[in-house]
Amino acid sequence: MVNARPSITGRYPNVGPSVLLEAGVPLLDGVGQGIFEAVAEGDAVEIRGNAFYRRDRCIAAGELLAAALIRERMEAAKANLQVELERFVRNTLDYIGEERALLYDTPSVPDIRTPMAGRHVLIVVRGEGYTEDLHALRSYLRDFRPVLVAVDGGADALLEWGLTPDLIVGDMDSVSDEGLRCGAELVAHIYPEPDRPSPGWERVVGLGLEAHRFAVHATSEDIAMLLAYEKGAELITAVGTHFSLADFLDKGRRGMASTFLVRLRVGSRLVDARGVSKLYRRGPAWQLLSWIVLAALFPTAVVVGMSPPLRHFLTALWMQTRVFIRSLLHI
Repeated sequence: MVNARPSITGRYPNVGPSVLLEAGVPLLDGVGQGIFEAVAEGDAVEIRGNAFYRRDRCIAAGELLAAALIRERMEAAKANLQVELERFVRNTLDYIGEERALLYDTPSVPDIRTPMAGRHVLIVVRGEGYTEDLHALRSYLRDFRPVLVAVDGGADALLEWGLTPDLIVGDMDSVSDEGLRCGAELVAHIYPEPDRPSPGWERVVGLGLEAHRFAVHATSEDIAMLLAYEKGAELITAVGTHFSLADFLDKGRRGMASTFLVRLRVGSRLVDARGVSKLYRRGPAWQLLSWIVLAALFPTAVVVGMSPPLRHFLTALWMQTRVFIRSLLHI
């Protein structure tokens, strides 16, 4: 992995570099933005130490991160976490005043075709642990057949599981063309400001697809929850959503006003299933079956041991079985 900028800024302890090294992926850090002009797609390149080569010519140099260096910088980042948290909270409170309408106003939701009233709705975001959580929810998916709402790349996550989303909501910037063309109803996140571009809408139009427009000050995850809530969903289950400080800082957001307000609004119907796979890990089915068999054999053995007639009967049956097997072997 070659990163143009530093992977650890020191603002907060981000786990990405550690995850890469634990997976055996070397990380060459801070080679500079010029790497994008110096290398073209399809070029054969080589990393030697902390340098980046193309055709035996060094075109960039950075810092090859080792585990010890990452630990040192993570400790420094932890020391700065309090400062970052205070800044984050202040920013959130400032924006709550501007976005408070999310809490009590009825947003102008698009008139979608997908029925949600009285049904369960599963909102899938391609966040941390989403694969394990979807696996843990497979019985729920089979039994309740919820409406599947994908937020951007969540559409590709569902398709990987052999599931087709009923609805795709978001900026449409992290979902594949295949995902957008899977047949799901599309809701493009539009920003209310006229001078702010809406890449999702432009991309949908460019692909020749139809989509609803949903203009609101919120994240794509937030508007997916708002849409399900306003359309009368009985229960909203969210997988892979972002809600912690690290989540928001990783996404480059300085506050979480809209997410805080939306969750207050839909909280009575919302179940956040992020991390549900870690709540309970069921052992293999054969282990459970073995315990059941042993539990059944124990009282049987006790009854046989305490009943002389039954014990004599089983002994005689065993002797007859041995005689029968020996006669077969001599035929």
